[in-house]
Amino acid sequence: MLRYTLGRLLSGVITVWFIATATFLAMHAVPGDPLMNEKATTPEIRQNLAKKYGLDRPLPEQYVIFLSNMAQGDFGLSFTQQNRRVNDIIRDHFPVSAALGVLAIAFAAAGGILWGALTALYRNRLPDVIIMFLVILGISVPSFVFAALGQLALVNLNQWSGTSILPVAGWGTLSHMLVPSLVLGLGTMALLTRLMRSSMLEVVNEDYIKTAKAKGLSAPRIFFKHQLRNAILPVITVLGPQIAAITTGGFVVELVFAIPGLGRYFVQAVQQLDYTVIMGTTVFYGAFLVLMVIIVDIIYGFIDPRVRLK
Repeated sequence: MLRYTLGRLLSGVITVWFIATATFLAMHAVPGDPLMNEKATTPEIRQNLAKKYGLDRPLPEQYVIFLSNMAQGDFGLSFTQQNRRVNDIIRDHFPVSAALGVLAIAFAAAGGILWGALTALYRNRLPDVIIMFLVILGISVPSFVFAALGQLALVNLNQWSGTSILPVAGWGTLSHMLVPSLVLGLGTMALLTRLMRSSMLEVVNEDYIKTAKAKGLSAPRIFFKHQLRNAILPVITVLGPQIAAITTGGFVVELVFAIPGLGRYFVQAVQQLDYTVIMGTTVFYGAFLVLMVIIVDIIYGFIDPRVRLK
């Protein structure tokens, strides 16, 4: 198990290096100049800015400096936000995205397991048909549509009640998080529901289920101890990447609900060609995703006794 864990960590480091290299090359291949803005009013000012950010050096030297700083956990200064480091932007705003993502994944996991098990129990009957129809909608409809519909529903609800039951936008309390996290988790909930249903239908015909029935075990015990426990393993496998995807992928939801998360700053950085912020947040997101995949792989080995990792 230790050897496997070290191997996964090594592969994770290589993956993060590849992400960092690809991001660095992509940013320098994108047309445009991050210094061609209102700051660079004269050639002298532009030259000073290029020197400050290291853009006057050859590309290989910039790459070595970037990797060296990244290895020390330093992503440099933002091009557009005066005297603000990328590390500070990540430190200040990632907790907001993480809090929203944790609540969203809690909604998605609970709903996905519940609805998936329910559809398997009522296969080809009315509950199964209704839930699977909603699942198709959840997978097909983009998150920004759900975000707009969620805001519209909140406005109508508040108008109907004559008071502000839930805030339409903003950040600061749990009430601000409920609707955005639900909207953010709908796609993942639909995916987990579909996966859980398929897994439950496969497990129900396994020999150990038939043996449990032959022994006279009660239906609830068979369901919770044998069916659900084994059917949930594929869900756990995809849960790690989904946690990372939700936590770091709520760009549109954060913009619609005016949430000061990291995704909002990433979108602004792309619009303004802020190289350091784009590269820093991309590497951070990639490292976070790789870490979650490694953690899930290790947990999977402990949960499933049939897996032998050496």
